[in-house]
This record gives sequence, C-alpha cells and structure tokens, in this order.
Amino acid sequence: QVQLRESGGGLVQAGGSLELSCASSGRALSNYAVGWFRQAPGKEREFVAVTTWNGRRTAYADSVKGRFTISRDNSKNMLYLQMNNLKPEDSAVYLCAADVDGWDTISTASHLYDYWGQGTQVTVSS
Repeated sequence: QVQLRESGGGLVQAGGSLELSCASSGRALSNYAVGWFRQAPGKEREFVAVTTWNGRRTAYADSVKGRFTISRDNSKNMLYLQMNNLKPEDSAVYLCAADVDGWDTISTASHLYDYWGQGTQVTVSS
C-alpha cells in the first residue's frame, strides 16, 4: 500500500498561482494512477485531475482546463498540481488519491480510488 500527504495549500488572491505537492511513501508511486480531488463546505467531493502511472495520459475537469496542470515524478514518488489564474470558486480542501487497480486508467469517480491523503486547504480571495 501507499501513504499520501499533501502540502502547498494556502491563501492566494484571485488570478494568482499556487502549486500543490503530494508526497508518497510505501509502495512505489509508479504502481498507481494518481489524481487530485477537491471538496468545499457543503459540496460533494469533486474530480480535478488525474494522470496514469507514467504521466503520459492526463485528464482534467472542465472547470480547471487550461488553468491547472497535473504532473508526477516517479523517481521522487511525488505528485504535483500547478494551479494558475485561480478563482474564488477554486477554494476547497484539495486531496490527492491513488488508484491501484486502474493504474493505467483515467478515472474521475472518487470511489474508484484506493488511497487518500488528508487534504490541504486552498483559499482564493476576491
């Protein structure tokens, strides 16, 4: 199994940028497709982005396309989310997740992921 821990969240003004990181330990990250989800108060957990085991395939939610970039460095067991042109509606707790069964699959449903980090708060002010 793998353990995940997010970092890099914080407070940023609308239009600004932020990079989130997800560090993993245990089983090598290359065994998993990995993704980012977010959850705002009173809302359901929302898919943000995913990348397959080798980083060659990615997918994004329509709401973040053109603004967010997901990437991974398997040699460091790290996952990243570069967020540009942030909007107030991007404010949420951001979580990274790993999918072992769909290691080469683009999955957008949270229930398909096996392991989760604790989340990091992102707040975007107007």
